[in-house]
Amino acid sequence: MKEADLYPAVKAYLEAQGYEVKSEVGACDVMARRGDAPPVIVEMKLSFSLALVMQGVARQALFDDVYLAVPVAEKGWVLRYKDIVALCRRLGLGLLAVRGDQVEAHLDPGPYQPRKSSARAGRLLREFERRVGDPNQGGTTGVKRMTHYRQDALRCLVVLADGACKASDVAKAAGVARAAALMRDDHYGWFERVSRGVYAATPQGRLAMAEHGAEIARLGLEGGA
Repeated sequence: MKEADLYPAVKAYLEAQGYEVKSEVGACDVMARRGDAPPVIVEMKLSFSLALVMQGVARQALFDDVYLAVPVAEKGWVLRYKDIVALCRRLGLGLLAVRGDQVEAHLDPGPYQPRKSSARAGRLLREFERRVGDPNQGGTTGVKRMTHYRQDALRCLVVLADGACKASDVAKAAGVARAAALMRDDHYGWFERVSRGVYAATPQGRLAMAEHGAEIARLGLEGGA
């Protein structure tokens, strides 16, 4: 397939809406006009790419109604659909999906102000404030992240290194006010309840201490909190 193969479908789609359509007008792949209304611009590519987005943004310096057109059959379409639509909406670009000789508008151009998620933003800010130091390597993938929750769990583990202990004593010794809830929830499988209000480290928890020895040392927890 070539980019030119998209044009007949796009042209027919716009003409069916009463537009006069012409291709390769200056730097624009497609320009369409309906009466005295402002023109519609369509930029076409065989896949959704940064180059296509940059073309669309460049055309916005000329006209308000700019669409990006790509074949819906391209492999990345299904995998990245939500991200594609979100990016186009954020940039005020329209989006046309071409399937054979059919065109479907998935998004029309228009100004957009994203709604902020105060709850999610609050969680990130709390994580930033509570995490001790900068224990992770930026840009890595597929590795366990050291969060403030994991740091607190490690503090509790160190207290339990010498044996079972009351949750209230763990909280005091580790400096983790939520120690009881943390050990009860046991998200990592590191803790076990041996009796009412008393917890011990599991074999998995002891392995975690060895695995995160460098972080324990960095937090200054050797030999107990």
